[in-house]
This record gives sequence, structure tokens and C-alpha cells, in this order.
Amino acid sequence: MNQKNPSWDIGRFVKTLAYFDIIPFIGCLQRLFLGNDNKDRSIGKSMGIVLVAGATGGVGKRVVQILVDRGYQVRCLVRNCDRAKSLLPQNVELIEGDITKPETLTPQLMAKVSAVICCTSVKVQPVEGDTPDRAKYNQGIKFYQPEIVGDTPENVDYLGVKNLVQAAKYLNKSTDQLIFDFNNPSADLKEIWGAVDDVVMGGVSESEIKFIDNMAVFTGNVSTQNSGGFASVRTKNIALPLDLSTYEGIELRVKGDGQRYKFLARTESKWDGVAYCHSFDTVDNSWIDVRIPFNQLVPVFRAKTLDSKELINTQNICSLQLMLSKFEYDGELNPNFMPGHFALQVESIKAYGGETLPQFVLISSAGVTRPNRPGINLAEEPPAVRMNEQLGGILTWKLRGEDSLRESKIPYTIIRPCALTEETGVQELVFEQGDNIRGKVSRDAIALLCIESLSQPQASNVTFEVKAVESPNPSNNWQQLFASLQPD
Repeated sequence: MNQKNPSWDIGRFVKTLAYFDIIPFIGCLQRLFLGNDNKDRSIGKSMGIVLVAGATGGVGKRVVQILVDRGYQVRCLVRNCDRAKSLLPQNVELIEGDITKPETLTPQLMAKVSAVICCTSVKVQPVEGDTPDRAKYNQGIKFYQPEIVGDTPENVDYLGVKNLVQAAKYLNKSTDQLIFDFNNPSADLKEIWGAVDDVVMGGVSESEIKFIDNMAVFTGNVSTQNSGGFASVRTKNIALPLDLSTYEGIELRVKGDGQRYKFLARTESKWDGVAYCHSFDTVDNSWIDVRIPFNQLVPVFRAKTLDSKELINTQNICSLQLMLSKFEYDGELNPNFMPGHFALQVESIKAYGGETLPQFVLISSAGVTRPNRPGINLAEEPPAVRMNEQLGGILTWKLRGEDSLRESKIPYTIIRPCALTEETGVQELVFEQGDNIRGKVSRDAIALLCIESLSQPQASNVTFEVKAVESPNPSNNWQQLFASLQPD
């Protein structure tokens, strides 16, 4: 007696489309009732944890906010957690410590840290303090006689920086970029993945992604009934698409069941567009590393290869997908496919073979080499240079702090801003080397520059000065700016 094919589940079909916003009205209703705020989620800048030292300072607060807005995991080194909670976003990790006290820079501080941004500095304020509205804080607008408050430049700008550099020497110097770390998945990471099964074509296969035991598990039941035969999990469109143009390919850390799976990447935000695909075999119950060079990804549309053979645009990766299918390509069958239950465990997804990126960004100061430099006309120099000795040798000790970083062999960017101001908005920046520059630049601009440095290979192992210039339409081509610099 012939059994009837199972009926198509239209409810699951609608649910799938709603989850991925293909039916936006229904998706909005679901999020309304489930309490999901539907904020844009970004994995484009995921690279492990970024540690910010001096996170509650004028530049530090801005650095933290930009990192959070761009989807980074942020850890803040602060001297007082209670005070920091009132100044910083809620979704950052706070660790209490002090760069001048090396015993507080524990291994926990650097655990899973991929990069450090050091915004620390000795405290300088106008003599007799600031006004209630902090008008004197606006350096570069009007000069107020300064003085050092609290710890000395030697302790903060030299020994403190040296302590932090020493703590950071065990940073992973890999040229890989972690995209998804399933060892410790965040709430946003869990939310971005969803199932796309053959129900979208009338089939009855079912799958899901589970986050258990420090890994993700793509699992379910794949059926060939109703002309079906595939199950998959896919990310929603990434708010800030991945730019992996400086990498060779994708590496998956997986443990499978002996079947052949597919990895797909998309460069368009459309639901049913071209995908770039690679099939890979798994070893039953064994962890393996699967490396997929970008130049081996095959352009496909619904498992049919395209004649164009166009290489993937690695500057604009919009979504990723894992799939188990009875089909290989162009109607050919998957030789290592079995219907029924399946499970693919995934520990991580990362880009491999990239160029060396900066791992330690240090904010120093323009003028650090000018005190006592032959031929210097002090009357033409900014206050920090003229008053270096009066301010405890502040520039001299900043230079010593720079040297400790250069000697560490950690890939670094040393930024020397001119006088810092509270101006807001985008500023047109000028980079120079040689420490002859004079001018001013906003804290907003320097904070943004710190974050941009992390993704620029040409920002690695360079020291430069920066100021802002007037421009009717300010914008910055970061690649060109960093390309103009010579490595140290």
C-alpha cells in the first residue's frame, strides 16, 4: 500500500520568510510580541575582544562607544567600576585595574583579547581647576595655564604604558580574523542564525542551530520526500558587510558525521540571489579544519553553476550559510549524502591568511621629540613643548612610552595628535611624520582614527602625527591616508 507524502507545512514556510524579513510585516509583528527590538546587528568587525585602557577619559569614552556601535566585543580597564558604569555603555566588560600597578594587569585582563587601544594619559588641567561648564577643557580654543594633577608623567605615560605593553606581549599574533566564535556566543550571534530548509520549495526537511557545550550544532532531519532534500542554516544579512579582501579564504573548525556539506557566502542582500559555494567532506566524529580559498568558491544559483566563473567580491560579504543537500551541482548527486538525522558541530568560522594588522594602538602626542631639539624656536611651539619641564617632562616620558611599544615586537600604531578639542562631527585629517606638525584635532576624530587603524594593514608599525584642516565636505579615505605613511 502506497503511503501518502507528508503535507507541506505552510506555517513553517511563512515563519522562515518572516525570520529573514522576506515578509517584513509579519516579521515586525513577531518581534513586537516577542520583545525583540530588531536593531541592526553587525558581525563585520568581530575580531575577538578589544581592550580599551583609559576608557573613561575624553577619548576613551568615544572609542568605547564607536566600538560598541560597530559590533566589537569591548573590555575596559578602569580604576573604579562603579564610576565607569555611569560613563560607559552597559554592554561592555569592566575590569578594575591600574596600568601603574602591574600586579593588577592579570591574565584575565588579556584573555581572548585581539587588540589593545591605550587612551591613558597623565591628568592635566588648568591651574585652579576648570569652570563649572568645563569651558577650560576646550584646548585649542583658548589657552589656560596647565598643571599636572595626580600621578606623574613618568609613572603614567612611560612606566604605565610599559606595564600594559608587557601584559599584552602574549596577544595572539595570528593573521586570521575570527568571524564567529561559538565557544562563547553572544545573544546577537545566536539571533543572527536561522534555518532555511527545503520547506521553501515544498519539502519537509527540518533543521536548527543549537548553541551547546561551547559550540554551535547544525542538526536536524533531511528528507527527500516531496522532491526535497536539503537543510541549511543561514545568517541574516549583516548590517555592516564583511570586508575580507585582505584574506585568502575561510576556515571552518568542524566535527561532522562523515557526510558532505556545503559552505555558501553571498555578496548581495537579496534573498534568492547568487551564492558562492564550496563542498567539503567531514570525518565521522572527528574535529577537522576546513580551509576554503576564496578563489575556489563556485558561483551558483539554486545549486546550478553559473557560466561567468566570476570571483567572489570579498569586500562585501552579506551573509553566510551551511547546508546539507542531496545534490552537488547541476543535478549531480552528493556522493556522501544520507537522508535522515544529521549533525555538524562548529567551533569557529574565521578568515585566514590575512596581512598583519595593528594589535596595540597608542595615543601619544605631537611634539614628543621637540623638547631640547636643536634649532627649535620655542616661541613658535605649542604649550606642551614650551612647558615640557614645567609639566614633569610629559612629552619626554610619552616618547619613552612609545619606545617601549616599538621594542615589544607587537604590531602597533602610534598616533600623535595635535592639541585636542571638543569639536564635534567629521573632520578632514592630515597625517605627517617627522614630528613637525602643529594644529588641533577633535577627540571625536582621534577616537574614530583609533578604530579605523585596527583594520588597516598599512597602519601596522607606524608612528605619525595628525591634525584637522578646514574642509567644506570633510571625509577621509583611510586606505590612502595610511598608504602615505612610512613604517618605522
